[in-house]
Amino acid sequence: MRGSLAGPRLLLRRLREVMAEPIDAQERLDKIVVLIAANMVAEVCSVYVLRADGVLELYATEGLNRDAVHQTSLRIGEGLVGLIAAEARALNLPNAQNHPAFAYKPETGEEIYNAFLGVPILRSGRTLGVLVVQNRAHRSYYDEEVEALQTTAMVIAEMIAAGEIEALAKQGPALDLRRPIHLEGAALSEGIGLGHAVLHEPRVVVTNLIAEDVDRELGRLDSALEKVRLSLDQMMSRREIAHHGEHREVLEAYLMVAQDRGWARKMEEAIRNGLTAEAAVERVQSDTRARMLRSVDPYLRDRLHDLDDLANRLMREIVGRPHGTEAFPDDAILIARNMGPAELLDYDRERLRGIVLEEGSPTNHATIIARALGIPMVGQVAGAVSVVEEKDPVIVDGDAGAVHFRPMAEIERAYAEKVRFRARRQAQYRRLRNAPATTRDGRELTLQVNAGLLVDLPHMEESGAAGIGLFRTEMLFMVAHSLPRVREQEELYRRVYEAAGDRPVTFRSLDIGGDKVLPYLRSVDEENPAMGWRAIRLGLDRPGLLRIQVRALLHAAAGRELRLMFPLVSSVTEFTAARALVDKEIRHLKRHGHETPEGVKLGVMLEVPSLLFELEEILAAVDFVSVGSNDLFQFMMAADRGNTRLARRFDPLSVSFLRALKRIVDDCERAHVPVTVCGELAGRPLEALALLGLGYQQLSMPPAAIGPVKAMARSLDVGRLRARLLPRLEPGRWPGNMRTFLSAYADDHDIPL
Repeated sequence: MRGSLAGPRLLLRRLREVMAEPIDAQERLDKIVVLIAANMVAEVCSVYVLRADGVLELYATEGLNRDAVHQTSLRIGEGLVGLIAAEARALNLPNAQNHPAFAYKPETGEEIYNAFLGVPILRSGRTLGVLVVQNRAHRSYYDEEVEALQTTAMVIAEMIAAGEIEALAKQGPALDLRRPIHLEGAALSEGIGLGHAVLHEPRVVVTNLIAEDVDRELGRLDSALEKVRLSLDQMMSRREIAHHGEHREVLEAYLMVAQDRGWARKMEEAIRNGLTAEAAVERVQSDTRARMLRSVDPYLRDRLHDLDDLANRLMREIVGRPHGTEAFPDDAILIARNMGPAELLDYDRERLRGIVLEEGSPTNHATIIARALGIPMVGQVAGAVSVVEEKDPVIVDGDAGAVHFRPMAEIERAYAEKVRFRARRQAQYRRLRNAPATTRDGRELTLQVNAGLLVDLPHMEESGAAGIGLFRTEMLFMVAHSLPRVREQEELYRRVYEAAGDRPVTFRSLDIGGDKVLPYLRSVDEENPAMGWRAIRLGLDRPGLLRIQVRALLHAAAGRELRLMFPLVSSVTEFTAARALVDKEIRHLKRHGHETPEGVKLGVMLEVPSLLFELEEILAAVDFVSVGSNDLFQFMMAADRGNTRLARRFDPLSVSFLRALKRIVDDCERAHVPVTVCGELAGRPLEALALLGLGYQQLSMPPAAIGPVKAMARSLDVGRLRARLLPRLEPGRWPGNMRTFLSAYADDHDIPL
């Protein structure tokens, strides 16, 4: 009956006393089940813990046969206990034996019990076990009794997570919380990283579970909720998200949940049952997460990220812990849903061994920086944040696009050997650093690096690159908190020249707008930002911004040659307007007695297909051309390069794209205009092989790609390859799969890829 419950707060106080006693784990569990049974006037209380093999093992019981402890087990989905674990929800039955899922275990002696209440033991929505009480009488347990048992299960969850009961596991499967997990994703930055997990948005670990003063805890919750609501209101009023768009929709969803009385009421109820404010947030979100993870509704599953972020935000307000206060290990593997380039650069590169993202794409800017820094990265790893705990061992395989959480010893050994092998291979590439980039048939190549930050510059020397084929000037703007002034820009560009020495540097003017949003400039909401107001379009419409940059570049290049190219040029008239702006700035410098560059060469990034139909005109106007293969490919295929559903659908080695690339190099050769490929295509040995076969001799790539591409090129007879490749690209002939052909050619001629 209702009056039989002595109260969850009293139970929690007594549990705290048991948790503080200096006793071993089994004795502590045994005392806990006795305490719960007495408090709830139950004849049976049992704890089942989930093992790594998907089996729930009886770890402690009061009322059932004690000899069944560590002997009785059920698979997930088997019996009432297995059903609770599978569905992550409570089960309250007046007559358990009549339930179709009831499974009789004769060694337990539970056949005489009818009433059954079981709740999952949850942590961050993950099921760690099941807690059960039973009575002989036919009865349904009251809501407050269910609540009391769920609250108690949370205490046991923390005990399991702390590793206290791991020693009780018999020889064989470990606990599920420590189960090795292997997840697949997209390889974004090559390399192998071994280390320990660091959450980019760390979960607050609740150490204080039991409330001393209920009114005080309710006040803490109410105050934190108000602060979260206020901060969301302020964020929504900021001008960069004041209009409609995806960011605003997410914040509106956050605010809707933050203002939902039902959500707040659940947390308040948990506090009244004896939990602290932070434990109440953890309890409610863990229950919500468990339900949503098992939902078949894709919309609900997508909203789980939003709810997790909001609960984490609320938890941080309650405990007063700002982001970034956690210790950073020497071998950190960063785990995040997504991140921007500035956030990545906040971390200590020397301690960062790898990055795992639930989102991310090959061309987002954090990926570009990871490649430049040589940090292995895997993206599109669904559920990565959920399955990992801080300091868990993790292996990031940036070559295969795989992540191993809590790997088995043999997996660790295999990857350690792989790391040693890679180190030996890198040593071979370093030996090629000063070797000429010359093919077997004597064609001299120019292999340069892509860069964008000062941290990139030492890699030019280390890789033996011939210069910088693409310096992305917008990176400085993206990591700054305000618009960089002329002097700041000039200082950066001068340091780039100093690092390059007598090697050439090609700067790209600001490529901002679209997906490259600067927090201090007003953004424009666009349906298709990649094809919107960005790059040279924005620069010509905001000439003050472009003139400041050009002026800084001219100052920095004084006495040297300035090579500057303009991105996303779609017509000759755009290039002509940009050249006129540069000429005006040169006249300004001369008029005021400033030293000017020894020479100025201006070019275009060829990445808009319309320029293919003005090639003769543009080649007559420019000093050089750089093929931006990333954008050119996405526009030719009408395939958003950031769309994960399309990431593997279209192949840059397709016949249509290779024909377009061949036309560009042929026309440039006829016009005697130098041409470089500086997109991602140039940095992959197989794709670089195709480019050399088409006739390209200047490639610019991430620093780590110089060695592999040079090794490939020095083994290649370009004339032989062209004799096989070019006939396949003739109109009217279907050549088959070009990737397969090129891979087979490399194998047949011992060309390392």
